[in-house]
Amino acid sequence: MRYLFKRLWKNINLKRKKQLSLVLLFIMAASVTEVISIGAVIPFLGVLANPEAFFQHELAQSFINYLNIAEPSQLLPLFATAFMIAALMAGLMRIALLWSQTRLAHAIGADLSYQIYKNTLYQPYSVHLEQNSSEVISAIATKSDQVVMQTILPIMYIVSSIFMLIMILLTLIVIHPVMAIVAMTGFAFIYVLFIYLTKKRLHGNSKKISHNSNMTIKALQEGMGGIRDVLINSTQTIYCNIFRKSDLPLRRALGENQYISASPRYAMEAVGMALIAIIAYTMTQGDRSESVIPILGALALGAQRLLPALQQVYSSYSTVKGSISSLRDVIFLLKQPLPKNIENQALNPIEFRREISLKNVGFRYSSNAPLSLSGVNLTIAKGSCVGFIGVTGSGKSTLLDIIMGLLSPTIGKLTIDGEMVTDENRRVWQSNIAHVPQNIYLSDSTIEENIAFGIPKEEINHQRVKEVAKQAHIAELVEGWKDGYQTFVGEQGIRLSGGQRQRIGIARALYKKAKVLIFDEATSALDGQTEKKIMNIINKLDNDLTILIIAHRVTTLKECDQIIDISELGNIVVKKYDDIFSDT
Repeated sequence: MRYLFKRLWKNINLKRKKQLSLVLLFIMAASVTEVISIGAVIPFLGVLANPEAFFQHELAQSFINYLNIAEPSQLLPLFATAFMIAALMAGLMRIALLWSQTRLAHAIGADLSYQIYKNTLYQPYSVHLEQNSSEVISAIATKSDQVVMQTILPIMYIVSSIFMLIMILLTLIVIHPVMAIVAMTGFAFIYVLFIYLTKKRLHGNSKKISHNSNMTIKALQEGMGGIRDVLINSTQTIYCNIFRKSDLPLRRALGENQYISASPRYAMEAVGMALIAIIAYTMTQGDRSESVIPILGALALGAQRLLPALQQVYSSYSTVKGSISSLRDVIFLLKQPLPKNIENQALNPIEFRREISLKNVGFRYSSNAPLSLSGVNLTIAKGSCVGFIGVTGSGKSTLLDIIMGLLSPTIGKLTIDGEMVTDENRRVWQSNIAHVPQNIYLSDSTIEENIAFGIPKEEINHQRVKEVAKQAHIAELVEGWKDGYQTFVGEQGIRLSGGQRQRIGIARALYKKAKVLIFDEATSALDGQTEKKIMNIINKLDNDLTILIIAHRVTTLKECDQIIDISELGNIVVKKYDDIFSDT
């Protein structure tokens, strides 16, 4: 637990740490106003009970003379006003403290969410293959919020409440040491007992909350992501049950933690009232004078402030303990390393003037997995069109992922014009590449924004969008629509046909001004006529572009300069289109 808090502190930036220091000063100031409000009740109640005795008290004479007070009756309005101001100041300070703590905690939460998202997006492709997207989404959308509400804010509350407790306790000790120590010891013992009895339950609930947060997001993704199949197969009930089996235990665990953290309050209020009655009875046995009333009032007010502070410490501790697994998941994602060259991606550009070369390349996805590729030697000339064929699982996509720099060879090396692609220059090489997959991802935005995907709307080059749309043979269609390039495509491009989505994918690739276009089974899901149209578009692209195409149908690759036939373990044979048919 201590390790997690250290890691959390390490991931809070310097600006927030300075703001936390200011909040700490604010906590001290608020504690002082609490003490003043408790101290102000003694003279107020003393004047209220017996103004003549206070007026004649030796210690009050300099104060009375300074204010030119002539009658005891003049004291009550003055001390009532002072007590009221002190109470209001204490209240205002606590409200301001709550505002500053809440605002800062959520600002830290926003920083953490951003850092998780950034760290995740910059991870190598191999890491993304191993990660479950629902866990990452849950950490960003849900668990980072839990860290704010159930870790950062509660820790702030614990710190502020401990300061309040110390200051209030010191004040009560000055007023009546024995009663203050006895009361504080009794209250603290009861809360420690509650902590001991509930710690295992809180720990178990924290695991349930972490696990079921992931499962809830997963159920939502799968149900909504496959909505067509869900509707066709009438499996709504199944997915509703899957969701409920994760959501209900999640909410039960959250509810139980909330109950555990709040329940001692009501018992302690009853104990506190009983204790005040005992103190009052004890103090008035030997002294029934009016001097007891101010002390009793101060003790009662101190107890009234003491109990909420104790409850805040306990409930905050319970909340932190009950969310420790979510904090662990967030810390794990925050620990993901960022590339060293993240700010220097434009240095030492790879021009790509001659060839892409793979030299004795082998690859496996993990240390205990079998080789997906072995001994691959391949040279691709700039400006050529190369097709890739092979049975499912032969390593076609893996080979192109290596060429794109998404995966690093386990054995051998990838070179561009003789320069080896490394972690330092990988992103520079990738700036030369555009990828058109089988399933084009389209955001729920306009045609223009999807073509210039990833570019801020205000920075989109409208003329460039029209040029690449024309090259992709979709301009005439789009410009015939009412809203033209401002037409919304719907989520995942649901309002477009398969051929239209593929053409937008090609236009997107061209917008990047890449030197290498890679089509990874981009036409395999299309009918023969639509595929032929798409391939005609590809074949008419700039001759200076290097085009790599994976296809299921050999006829798709008719215009390729060479075809790479990949067999088991990624063994390759370079062929011409006509050679394939002569072999059969």
